[in-house]
Amino acid sequence: MENSSDVLLSVRGLCRNYPGFQLKSLTFDLREGKITGFIGRNGAGKTTAINAILSFIRRDGGEVFFRGVPLTEKETDLRAKIGFVSAGMTYYTSKPLRVITKVTKSFYPGWDDGIYQRYMRLFGLSEDKTPSSLSNGMKIKYALVLALSHGAELFILDEPTSGLDPVSREELVEIFLRLRDEGKTVLFSTHITSDLEKCADRILLIREGSLQADEALDDFRRKFRIAEITGPVPPQIKRVSRGACRVRDGFTVLVPGDECGGLNTREASLEEIIVHLEKEADQ
Repeated sequence: MENSSDVLLSVRGLCRNYPGFQLKSLTFDLREGKITGFIGRNGAGKTTAINAILSFIRRDGGEVFFRGVPLTEKETDLRAKIGFVSAGMTYYTSKPLRVITKVTKSFYPGWDDGIYQRYMRLFGLSEDKTPSSLSNGMKIKYALVLALSHGAELFILDEPTSGLDPVSREELVEIFLRLRDEGKTVLFSTHITSDLEKCADRILLIREGSLQADEALDDFRRKFRIAEITGPVPPQIKRVSRGACRVRDGFTVLVPGDECGGLNTREASLEEIIVHLEKEADQ
């Protein structure tokens, strides 16, 4: 069992009810200095969970703790320790960044101008620019600069690489790894699993509002193998499979690692695992 002293954020029994959808008693921990990937298909509940954690929406049950303290206590101080970044974040589009920064820093007594200037230079950002003149990737970098400058220890990122070109995504993944190297903690919600394979230590898999997996990424991947089948899937393979996907000459089948037997299998990517598990759930 992992040492509980390194838990930064604890989520316990988090619920949110909507007509036709429920977030069902989510419980997990985020550990210091780790990148946790939050994955699941669109509509699985990732953004709802993040919004409920941050109290952007009302919770119907459950609690959230930061270093063992309920997030509802000392709310102003604790929230300064959390940086939220979303691909959908908007700013005053025609205002120079220096104006937006001046307004933002007024909300944070612990703001550090030295850190702000350091990361503006590091990320190649100019205060003379306006949000409307920035690419989506640069907007994400600016949001990260603001969070770093007010002393954030936890970064909650909701689809930050969505819609970015591969080069920009690679740059952001490198930034997330740099944050981890500096001891920061990252919760990274995305459906681009290839980004997670480059940086995540752990994964949380959510399906239809329920948490399906919470474990080290490497351990999760080792649980499964891919069998490539030409033609129809034989009954003996179908019995042990965790989902089959049609390909040009037949099927790829997800097989539990301990059920491979004499099958000729290969390593499964995280994307293949998620897609096959979803296929199994839909069948």
